[in-house]
Formats: sequence, C-alpha cells, structure tokens
Amino acid sequence: MSKNKSLRGKIQFSELTDTGMVREHNEDAIGTNQDLGLMVLADGMGGYNAGEVASGIAVQNILELAAEGATREQRNDIDPNTGHMRQTIVLRDAVARANKNIYQTAQSQTHCEGMGTTLVAAMFYDDRISIAHVGDSRAYRLRNEKFEQLTMDHSLLQELVDRGFYSEEEAQRSTNRNYVTRALGVEATVEVEVQEYEVQPGDIYLLCSDGLPDMVEDEDIHLTISTFNASLDVVGQQLVQVANDNGGRDNVSVMLAQVLDSFAAKQGLLARITSMFR
Repeated sequence: MSKNKSLRGKIQFSELTDTGMVREHNEDAIGTNQDLGLMVLADGMGGYNAGEVASGIAVQNILELAAEGATREQRNDIDPNTGHMRQTIVLRDAVARANKNIYQTAQSQTHCEGMGTTLVAAMFYDDRISIAHVGDSRAYRLRNEKFEQLTMDHSLLQELVDRGFYSEEEAQRSTNRNYVTRALGVEATVEVEVQEYEVQPGDIYLLCSDGLPDMVEDEDIHLTISTFNASLDVVGQQLVQVANDNGGRDNVSVMLAQVLDSFAAKQGLLARITSMFR
C-alpha cells in the first residue's frame, strides 16, 4: 500500500455467521481484509438460493474494489467536494458498483430475478472509521461503556419512527421490522449512506445482520460484549448463541473489531508543510 501500512496488530478482528434455528440455508455473507482494516457484511434476500448469490457478489465485489481503490496512489486524502476522506469515497463507490453488478446478474439470470441484499461495511484508516450501509444491517460502537447504534435502518418501521408514528420502544416490539426501503441489486442505482467517525483505542465496533437485533435487545448485546470482551471470538459466539436461544428465526452474522492502538497515516513532506499553514 502506498500510504497506509498493514493494520495488523492495530485492530483485532473476529467474525461469525450462523444459519439460525429456522432457516434451511444461510443467505448472509461476510468477509474481511485485515491488512486494509475492511469488514463487509451482507444479508441476501429473494428467491431460492438467490439471496446467497446477491450477498456473495456484494462481499466479493466490495473486498476487491475497495482494495483496488485504497491502494491506488492519490494526491489528496480529503475529497474537496464532500469533505469525506478518500477511503470513504472508495468504500461508497465500491458499494455502488457492487449494486450494479447484482442488478445486472438479477436481470440476466432468471433464477436470480428479484434478488437483493442489505449491506454494512466498515473501513479503518488514519485513526478513523468509514461506514457504508444500505438497508437494515447495522453498525454499533462500544466506547467507555457507552453502547450506541451508528447506522439508521433504511426500513419502513424506521421511517414511521422518524415521523412520530412509533416510539423506539414500540418499534422494538413490532412484528413489521423487516420491510426494507433500500437494498443492493433491486434497482440499477442505489443511495449508499456513508459516515465517518474518529476512533479511539479500546473502541469495539460491531457489524451485524438483522438476525441479531431482531432476536436480542440492544441492552443485552451491550451486556454480552462487556462481559466477554477479553476475547472477541467468545463475544461473537455468545451473541449468536443468545440470538439462537431466543428463537433464531433468521440467519445471524456478527463481525467485531477492537482498536488496540493508534494507526495514524504517515503524511508525506508536502502534506506536513501544507498543514502547518492551515
């Protein structure tokens, strides 16, 4: 990589996906590039086995495209038009291209007609995290015992909450939680929501498919992470176990990342001189 060395040793990762207790096969897909600090999680839907196709394309495409974009030599790390870090733009563009590929596959192969996938992806760079999401797969952060959801679902229920028709508590109990208003592959283009956050050593980030929050309350997710955080692998296993113990009505996937140390990008001479005059 041209500017950012491998993040191995700076961030610890763990991932787990499970079919659950009801579904016959797993339509979730997950993938990680630990050197790049990239995590991708997709929850497929539509037609027999087609959901697996959509989620698989999404994860493979984004891992490949984001790696290509991140390693390409660039003169600026900040996009002057949006103010976003280049890594955020790379991630957003990779998701948009994956959407196009899934859509074209669905159009050209009859057994894949109507398929799509939700998605959440995260990329660490320069003591920051970029998060891209479409649909109701989520990203959470645990920092100094404060646990919060970083993404907002693209779902009918969330829209009703936003408009005041439901409270957050009523939404938790609703049986209509899975009507997504946005997904990859359903249309030729998709609006990808992207966000950036500064990270701190000790932060734990969780990406998950809706099979986790549909079965496990946020307070219990928080408690599980806090209780078992000496081992991210154990945290992941326990989260899946709790979801399955509560009914496991859907596939459940969890991806965890704990920030161990700072990973500030090394600036070139020109960038350091420029920053002195800001």
